[in-house]
Amino acid sequence: MNSSSSPRMVLSYKRTSSPRSPPTSGELYTPAHEENVRFIHDTWQCVLKDIKSPQSSDRGPQEYVEKNPNPSLLSFTPVDLSDIKKRNTLDSKKS
Repeated sequence: MNSSSSPRMVLSYKRTSSPRSPPTSGELYTPAHEENVRFIHDTWQCVLKDIKSPQSSDRGPQEYVEKNPNPSLLSFTPVDLSDIKKRNTLDSKKS
């Protein structure tokens, strides 16, 4: 291997369905998946509560704030991905 080439990761897997095809029968979640989602949600709610707590300023979680914000991101508005997914699903059903 020469110095100009770098190792490349090669992923080999078989895709079972098209990523754009809508699920045929609603999305199915396993109990383990639901437990993981519930754990993450509950933990995140605790973090948000701790950030707002006046006692957490010394040792608890702290919200990250850019010291030098990128000027090109000042007009950035967050996107609701679940809303986009719903609209795309509705659009695909119309056609």
